[in-house]
Amino acid sequence: MRHKLSITMLALWLACSGAMAQEAIFERRDQGSPRFNADGTVTLSLRAPEAQKVYVVGDCVEGQRAEMKKDGDRWSYTTGQLAPELYNYRFVVDGVEALDPSNIERSRDVRSFMSTFIVTKEVGDQGYLYGNHDVAHGNMAQVWYDSPQLGIQRRMSIYTPAGYDKGKNYPVLYLLHGAGGDEEAWPTLGRVQQIMDNLIALGKAEPMIVVMPNGNASDDASPLLSGLARKDRPKTSYEKSFDDIMKYVENHYKVKKDAASTAVCGLSMGGYHTFMISNLRPGRFNYIGLFSAAIRMGNDNRASLREQLANDPEANKMISSVFAAKPSLYWIAIGREDFLKDQNDTYRAYLDQKGYKYEYFESAGGHIWRNWRIYLSMFAPRLFK
Repeated sequence: MRHKLSITMLALWLACSGAMAQEAIFERRDQGSPRFNADGTVTLSLRAPEAQKVYVVGDCVEGQRAEMKKDGDRWSYTTGQLAPELYNYRFVVDGVEALDPSNIERSRDVRSFMSTFIVTKEVGDQGYLYGNHDVAHGNMAQVWYDSPQLGIQRRMSIYTPAGYDKGKNYPVLYLLHGAGGDEEAWPTLGRVQQIMDNLIALGKAEPMIVVMPNGNASDDASPLLSGLARKDRPKTSYEKSFDDIMKYVENHYKVKKDAASTAVCGLSMGGYHTFMISNLRPGRFNYIGLFSAAIRMGNDNRASLREQLANDPEANKMISSVFAAKPSLYWIAIGREDFLKDQNDTYRAYLDQKGYKYEYFESAGGHIWRNWRIYLSMFAPRLFK
């Protein structure tokens, strides 16, 4: 009897808990933050009746930080008119950071979480590319592969386009993240699936497979610095071990294996990896993209890039071999305010001096995901034509 009573009480508790959870879901929806206004502004709000001071910080906020106004038990802030883009923000309530409890859209950047929203005004604008629409959708998978060269099993994210299962082989783009990132960075912060689905649906990009490995040679998988990273030194460098990644992809996915069907690009540290991976394998990639790349040669970090390029004949030989293979596109992009701009200018001056053919795009802003999403949405349509 006691046993039956316990089961009955448990069932009632679960039913009540479920009802409370459902009620909480609808309560959050009704709060309406963010609220998109007819004049192109967005209102962010938070219920915090006992708070003394609340700020909102993010790239949708003028000056990146603003004090919110209190009206009754709610605090609110209305942005200026916003251009089509993906924006992020969070609240600071009496000194404590908090996500927007009314907004289920959020992303992780290393160990920081931000609430997000998208502004779009017409089909094909920058915000549109980052959203989910009524188009054919590809799939995003996370797979494990063996890396004998690193002596560890590792994880990566792989996008396959809509229609992948219909039998043909596809070109492949290897897309690399920056320092502090992992194999979840491009899918979440970079909106890769949305960008690729929408570009392909609009006829602006060829259907392709996109491979996003974890670029931290000491880690097996995200999240970075989880405490589970290996303690021993990797057997070799990540860029030298890249053959393990390509071997897995070519053995497990329907990919074209020729150079004309293979591209590599990356941001920041991933730009350095792209630089070295292509240098070590001249002629293997017909499309190479450096996004806000950290560029250096060898292990002498005390020497400037100009000195490294001038005094490293082996490095000069590798770079020469890359351009001797005549890649269809060698693309360099960076923001005018990026802290790596001088480094990229030095590298471009070297390429100009040598007469090596490349293309250059300079955007506003600095070392930020907003730029890297734009660079991907510009680079992908140039591939495999």
